[in-house]
Amino acid sequence: MTHEVVFLLDVDNTLLDNDRIADDLRAHLTGNFGKAGAHYWAHFEELRKELGYADYLGALQRYRADLENNGEAAHRLLSVSQFLIDYPFADRVYPGAIDVIAKLSTFGPTVILSDGDVVFQPRKVRQSGIWKAVDGRVLIFIHKEEMLATVEREFPAKRYVLIDDKERILDAVKAIWGDKVVSVFPRQGHYAVDPANAGKYRKPDMTVEKIGDLLGADIGKMVG
Repeated sequence: MTHEVVFLLDVDNTLLDNDRIADDLRAHLTGNFGKAGAHYWAHFEELRKELGYADYLGALQRYRADLENNGEAAHRLLSVSQFLIDYPFADRVYPGAIDVIAKLSTFGPTVILSDGDVVFQPRKVRQSGIWKAVDGRVLIFIHKEEMLATVEREFPAKRYVLIDDKERILDAVKAIWGDKVVSVFPRQGHYAVDPANAGKYRKPDMTVEKIGDLLGADIGKMVG
């Protein structure tokens, strides 16, 4: 079945305040390891460059190796793994985000289109309540902008609306799909307000200051 419109929604810093999650993890690491906790984030950034997405668990594995090689108490990292697994992701969903999903669903299917690892990212989506809000329509790739043919095969539509906090992603998808996609840019999170991105990418079709602003938007006009 080919839909008239399908809504593709990013997760981190689009529906979920991932910056606050990272801040909470940073505080937890500092509380347990002091300044040495910064080494975790060095691995985190290295992996981000290598893989193209945030790998919290992979960075933890590398940090564990550091501690073991230095004869330190690597078992203390078990508290960090528990912190990540049990984190209250539902508390970090942006205000109005679930209501926005419900509103968009009255016009067409809502689908999560996210980058991320194959274990932790799906857990975030499930535990936050976002998985349920989109009725399990979840796609998680390494580089989602390279997987548009799969998106079209799984959720065929005459038109797509892509909602993402990264102008780079919006621009890349627009370059491939052209007028077939409406790009929506919520200016949330550190990527969205990074001055290094100013004027670097084509202007999105719509910009909102926060995801909840879409509750007042004319969705019919947007997709018409």
